[in-house]
Amino acid sequence: MKEPKLIQLPREVLMGPRVLSRVGEVCERLGLEGPAVVVADRRTYEVAGKRVERLLRARGYEVAHVFIREADMQTVREVERIARSSGFLLGVGGGRPIDVAKYASFQVGKPFISVPTAASHDGIASARASIRGGRRPASVQTHAPLAIVADTLVIKRAPHRLLAAGCGDLVANLTAVRDWQLAHRLRGEPYSEYAATLSLVSAQLVIENAPVIRKHTEESVRKVVKSLISSSVAMAIAGSSRPASGAEHLFSHALDLVVPKPALHGEQCGVGAIMMAYLHGEDWEAIREALETIGAPTDARGLGIEPKHVVKALTIAHRIRPERYTVLGRGLSRRAAERLAKTTGVI
Repeated sequence: MKEPKLIQLPREVLMGPRVLSRVGEVCERLGLEGPAVVVADRRTYEVAGKRVERLLRARGYEVAHVFIREADMQTVREVERIARSSGFLLGVGGGRPIDVAKYASFQVGKPFISVPTAASHDGIASARASIRGGRRPASVQTHAPLAIVADTLVIKRAPHRLLAAGCGDLVANLTAVRDWQLAHRLRGEPYSEYAATLSLVSAQLVIENAPVIRKHTEESVRKVVKSLISSSVAMAIAGSSRPASGAEHLFSHALDLVVPKPALHGEQCGVGAIMMAYLHGEDWEAIREALETIGAPTDARGLGIEPKHVVKALTIAHRIRPERYTVLGRGLSRRAAERLAKTTGVI
């Protein structure tokens, strides 16, 4: 008999043009009581946070805001201190503000609302947060947003590079699921066919709509945000990040360790997916073509990273999460890593 499983999903997802104006309505409908804390960086506060604050005050909420610069444990602790006397938190931004607000709210047991200003990765909807703390990058389990308010016109104003990075994070699902299947067959790891299928569909939507996404229209944003949310639902159903995180994510985390100035997370995952698809015997060229069409990097030069760092990251990626079995197995030799990167055109 299988163990009981808790699946956390957002209660409301409001997505479309000009839905930011309804953030106060969403909070009232969910029965949230203040005071509210808006977590943002200075740029995303100007883009949307200031308006969120004003809209909540118009509904009678007491509101404070906190500016963050990093998504690390020190910042989380600072936000926690403020959050303890609050009613709920709103993360307004791309990656860092949402991850910090999500984890801080989880730590103090407060509801969290996700208000993305960019669609750069699936953290806008998932129950995981990327928080730096210690020597290794860490993806930590938190809780899912109680609601997501994704204004596609606000997100459309973000640079195309961020939208393309979100696509890189999504095509990575193709290799993440293959790694999951491999771990299931070889290690007996629990596997959910439904979660895997949902994850693959999210990735396939991006590949099929690459020409539309490249145009950077409101429709482009809507397609990517929908895929990011469905990818997050797949992780919730699985009870882990397995449907969306495999060897390509380990490669990205390894790059974060060895590169002085890493590229965006989703960009690195997309390039990683090209190489891991090759190792799995999958159609890596289709992934590369889709990323090229969208305008995402497909090689070290596009990432702004030296070839030697790509090779180094490939040789240490398996150590990032040794408990997570992937196609990398016990690791690649330097020669094998260099051959892989050259064969796929990454270096």
